Amino acid sequence: MSRPEDTLPPEIFYSDRTSAKYTTSSRIQTIQSNMTHRALSLLSLSSPSLILDIGCGSGLSGEILSSVPPSQNGPHVWVGMDISASMLDIALQRDTDGDLLLADIGQGVPFRPGSFDAAISISAIQWLCNADSTDVSPQGRLGRFFNGLYAALRRGGRAVCQFYPKNEEQRRMISGAAVRAGFGAGILEDDPGTKNEKVYLVLTVGSGEIGGMGGRGGDITVVVGGMEGVDVVNGRRGREKRGKVKKGSKAWILERKGKMERKGMVVKKDSKYTGRSRGPKF
Repeated sequence: MSRPEDTLPPEIFYSDRTSAKYTTSSRIQTIQSNMTHRALSLLSLSSPSLILDIGCGSGLSGEILSSVPPSQNGPHVWVGMDISASMLDIALQRDTDGDLLLADIGQGVPFRPGSFDAAISISAIQWLCNADSTDVSPQGRLGRFFNGLYAALRRGGRAVCQFYPKNEEQRRMISGAAVRAGFGAGILEDDPGTKNEKVYLVLTVGSGEIGGMGGRGGDITVVVGGMEGVDVVNGRRGREKRGKVKKGSKAWILERKGKMERKGMVVKKDSKYTGRSRGPKF
């Protein structure tokens, strides 16, 4: 069975009919509820917060955010963004509490810096790994998204993104883009190796407090401390001691190509000839 993101762009795949079927499915509602509650537990919010729901769809996750009781440090206020007009139309028909924005997260997160305390995303960011034309690249879309999300979260903020990676390469591509944007990143797997496997990318922004957590917000090891099956990704180690890269060297060329990819430009794939010096011409 093919993956939805391999068939059509999300704004076309989630038509009026598909969006209505998705929203009314009791199976989907149960899965969405379980994953949203899991994401909330990883955020560990200790007071009512302003949360960005990325890929909010018809507002299934947002309803849960709004219904968190005061005894569990809620309710939360949320803003949802999604690329599917059909999904957002259903959210409006269901009279969800959150504000809604029609936007492509692959073009960035269009909010003022430090606007949100936290963010969640359920089954959305794997769509960024598919480019719909040769003018854009998955690396560029992921880079714009994570850079925008990093800016939109306040210092000490957190984000939890549940996603379905197609393979290990896609998993590394997503987590790597988050680290390059400046996040502290950890990957948590629930029920690994089974058909019910769920992958969560847990992100932190710098240091500071979130929801009165006493300064724990900036340390990813606190978020996932004591959990089994956690892979902490840290792309910053060793970078401080790296010397200046010589212009024209293979490392310099690869670095330039990486910057171009993150800007959404199309570059040639690396090969054994990348950066190889050429012999003299006669």
